[in-house]
Amino acid sequence: MNMIINIPEDSDFSIHNIPFGIFSTQERSPRAGVAIGEHILDLAVVAELGVFDFNTAVFEKDTLNDFISLGKQITKKVRRDIQIWLQDDNSILAGKPELFVEQKDAEMHMPVAIGDYTDFYSSIEHATNVGKMFRDPENALLPNWKHIPVGYHGRASSIVVSGVPVHRPKGQTIPNDSKQPIFGPSQRVDFELEMGFITGKNTTLGESISTKEADDYIFGLVLLNDWSARDIQKWEYVPLGPFLAKNFASHISPWIITLEALKPFSVSGPKQEPQVLPYLEYQGDKNYDIHLEVSITPEGSEKQTVCRSNFKYMYWNMQQQLAHHTVNGCNINIGDLYGSGTISGKDENSYGSMLELAWMGTKPVKMKDGSERKFINDGDTVTMRGFAEKDGKRVGFGEVTAKILPTK
Repeated sequence: MNMIINIPEDSDFSIHNIPFGIFSTQERSPRAGVAIGEHILDLAVVAELGVFDFNTAVFEKDTLNDFISLGKQITKKVRRDIQIWLQDDNSILAGKPELFVEQKDAEMHMPVAIGDYTDFYSSIEHATNVGKMFRDPENALLPNWKHIPVGYHGRASSIVVSGVPVHRPKGQTIPNDSKQPIFGPSQRVDFELEMGFITGKNTTLGESISTKEADDYIFGLVLLNDWSARDIQKWEYVPLGPFLAKNFASHISPWIITLEALKPFSVSGPKQEPQVLPYLEYQGDKNYDIHLEVSITPEGSEKQTVCRSNFKYMYWNMQQQLAHHTVNGCNINIGDLYGSGTISGKDENSYGSMLELAWMGTKPVKMKDGSERKFINDGDTVTMRGFAEKDGKRVGFGEVTAKILPTK
């Protein structure tokens, strides 16, 4: 296959991917681009060639919301056209180096303006592990868990793009054997390995989305690190659930991988028993075989992979999550983000949080420099990566990475 630009064989950003993001360089203001190998195709400059039949001012915006709002008929065609052009030596992209910038020379920005953020709790392994630790080992799952995709509304303002450092949060915690809380920096900062999907259509108040329609409303996916402060969480989560333990920061990867790019990697999900209610029933393979891994790099040391998991483990799929989210008439908007919940598998090395990997601090995880981690230390950088691979096709997410800084 001839390419007009070189794509390394193991690249996340192969010809089969064509993800969308927002980038800038010293010479170029924030604008829309597509990741190709180690390069970015500048869509604002491509638009100047007159090849698109819509208002291409959307590519000059500093978020993708307006582009996404054009609808899948247009966004899918843009992706397909780019795939064709990249494989044609005589295409409009050939011999035009000004259309491309190197990823290493670019700064990535938040790809969308996120109006609302919902985080689900859809891995049965994770929910069971947390239930064992925090509540009753004999009845780890609450009675509703296999009937509804449990979720909560998170905070959109503190979602940031990969690379932005985060300060250790402060808050109230309850020491063991104490009846009085204390205030100070969290001692149990944790990552949560998640995927997030971004909606590409609006609905009106009172409208619901069926599982059959859901794919039309899902534009694409990102990696999501939903940071958690476990000691703050333990004190505050009853009776109303996540608040300050979760809203201090979440990170997403900068490139949105379209649902179309992931279609070849769809697989069947776990058997759901008892049978779900009719509005949660769905047809076809709606889980995705996406390999995920998490590493911790202590300051001045080597990175240590601590988790290898897979998105295919999710008990509740995205279509069910969106159907449940809107079944009561809740309206959704373009650019909204929906977290999968922590993605844990059955094996200990596939657990998607330090809470589980170090089992509440009882099994510390060793780093390459000999130090141990029960949770995340100041100076640690947490990096998540994800990719799907099948029949010689590779579609990846790049990475979401962030460093924990001391409390402000």
